[in-house]
Amino acid sequence: MKSLNEDLKTGQFKQIYLLYGEEAYLKKQYRDRLTKALLPEGDTMNFAHFEGKGVDVKSVIDLSETLPFFAERRLIVFDNTGFFKSAGADLADYIKEMPDTTYYIFVEDEIDKRSKLFKAVKSKGRVVELPFQDESTLKRWVAGKIRNENKQVTEQTILYFLNKVGTDMENITKELEKLFSYTMEKTDIAKEDVDAICVTQIANHIFDMVNAVAEKQQKKALDLYYELLALKEPPMRILFLMTRQYRMLFQVKHLANKGYSKKEIAAKTGLHPFAVGKYMEQAKYFKTSELRMVMEYSADIEQRVKTGLLTDNLAVELFIIKYSSK
Repeated sequence: MKSLNEDLKTGQFKQIYLLYGEEAYLKKQYRDRLTKALLPEGDTMNFAHFEGKGVDVKSVIDLSETLPFFAERRLIVFDNTGFFKSAGADLADYIKEMPDTTYYIFVEDEIDKRSKLFKAVKSKGRVVELPFQDESTLKRWVAGKIRNENKQVTEQTILYFLNKVGTDMENITKELEKLFSYTMEKTDIAKEDVDAICVTQIANHIFDMVNAVAEKQQKKALDLYYELLALKEPPMRILFLMTRQYRMLFQVKHLANKGYSKKEIAAKTGLHPFAVGKYMEQAKYFKTSELRMVMEYSADIEQRVKTGLLTDNLAVELFIIKYSSK
């Protein structure tokens, strides 16, 4: 990311960029910043955009051979074409000899570093991985955005905000905009402001519910369940999300017991690094055998709903009551 920022700062650009990784917000931001830097605003004559699988490589090559129209460059942007997993070999051969006036930006969720195209792009351009950001990076980023609004906030409030709205940077941006509007007349942002205007992500709601169950706070757990029902969440989806939460706790606890680091656990489970710490703390409430029993009971209660022995609403209530009883 540092090299990419340096390119944008100096205006010395590579002919090809590959932006890949889990953080969609950063990929979109850098794609748009590069596009703006490489082409004059409003230059639609020298811009092309291909999205999704099934892009015809021959059409791309034909367009790439066309000289830019009264401009320095022609820019072609590719979004999730799958070229770096398959079907990119012909393009890999072509980019070795592509005209100096044609520039590419590839944005991909998944890539294969062994692919011919990846090696060709790495050789001729710049490859930038944009993964999920860790807790400290997210906190610094949020703090910076708040400072830019000439407002103040404590680190504890930032952490509370992130725990409430989640780790998706796109969603964080939207929630911050709401928070800034709500606190327009204030210089300090407090937890009360976050509670008043920011929406709790369902994953965090489920996390709080499992926490309440683990701490044997039955009333709180049931209240959180009824809040989700009020938000029109179907009971069986809530049960599914709770079961997934317990399954993830089982995996995290198992890996932590084997000595894996937070970063390694994040890579193996697909969890956001920020969330791994929360899961590790929550997993301390449970024995591995308890987590296995919870998952087995969940499967059993789901079967009873499917066969008509229980209503879905009652099934989830029984699930919560069973494991939150002292």
